[in-house]
Amino acid sequence: MGTQGPDPAYSWGAGPAGRPVVSFAEPDVSGARTSPRTGSRSVAAAACFVLGLGLIGGAVTGSWLTGEAGPEATGNSFGTARTLWHSVPVDDLFPLTVEGTGAGPGGADRTWTRIAVAPDSGCAHAFDPLLYKALAPVGCQRLLRATYTDATQSYVTTVGLLFTKADPAAMSALAARFRDEHLDRRADLMPRPYAAAGTAAATFGDAQRASWTLSVLTDAPVVAYAVSGWADGRTVDAPQPAADAVRSGATTDPAQAGLGNEAQGLADRVERRLRKTVGTATEKPA
Repeated sequence: MGTQGPDPAYSWGAGPAGRPVVSFAEPDVSGARTSPRTGSRSVAAAACFVLGLGLIGGAVTGSWLTGEAGPEATGNSFGTARTLWHSVPVDDLFPLTVEGTGAGPGGADRTWTRIAVAPDSGCAHAFDPLLYKALAPVGCQRLLRATYTDATQSYVTTVGLLFTKADPAAMSALAARFRDEHLDRRADLMPRPYAAAGTAAATFGDAQRASWTLSVLTDAPVVAYAVSGWADGRTVDAPQPAADAVRSGATTDPAQAGLGNEAQGLADRVERRLRKTVGTATEKPA
C-alpha cells in the first residue's frame, strides 16, 4: 500500500531532520524613545509590565488550547495560523497514526493510519460547486488534505484543513451562517474525498461518501472537515452528517457502520492538533 503525494519529511516547509520551520517575526513594540527614569516608581512599573506580559502570554496559549479566544488571542493566533500551511511539516498536522480513544461507537477506541497525502493546493475542483460557493466569502489561501484508514482497513476518511484569506469578522459571519442555516448538514454541501491509487482509498470517490462533518473556526482562518466511506468502493445512496450518525439509536447504514464516528473522530483530533501547533508557535521565548 503506497502513500501518495509529497514526502512527509520534506513537505510544507520542514527544516533539518524534518522538524518544523516556524519563523514568525516579533512585532516592533519599541515605539518612540523616552527619557530613562530611575527610582522605585520605574522599578514598580517595570515589574508590572513584565507581569502583564506573562499574563497576556498565558491567556493567548490557554485560550487556543481550550478553543476560547479573546480579542488579544484572536489577533495573534490568526496571523500565526495563516502561515501554518507552509511553515510546518505534514506530520505535525496530519500524523502517520492518530489514536482515537473512545472515538468509536459506544466509546470504543479507534486507531487511524494515514495512507495518502494530497499536495497542498488551491480549492479549484476540491469541493462540490455549492460548497465552493458557500465558502467563497472567506477565500481560499491553501487547502491541505490527507486520507486515513481504520485498523481493519474497512473504512477510509479524508480530513482537510482549508486555510482562508478571511479576518476574524468574516470567519465569525460564515460560522454563523453555517450554524443558522444548517449548511453543515446538507448532503449537497459535502466535502469531496481524496483518493489515491494503490491505497485502500483508491475507489473513494464522490459516490462513496457516507458521512461528513465540517467546522468553520472562529479563532483561526481555517475550515476543518472530514468525509468518510467504505474502503470497498460501495456507493452510498443516503449519506448522513456525522452529528446525526453518532446519535444513540441511529439506524442508517453509515450510523450502524460507525462512519459518523470515523469522520467526527478524525476531524476533532486534527483540529486539536492544529490548535496545539498554533498555540506552540504563538508562545514567545521566555
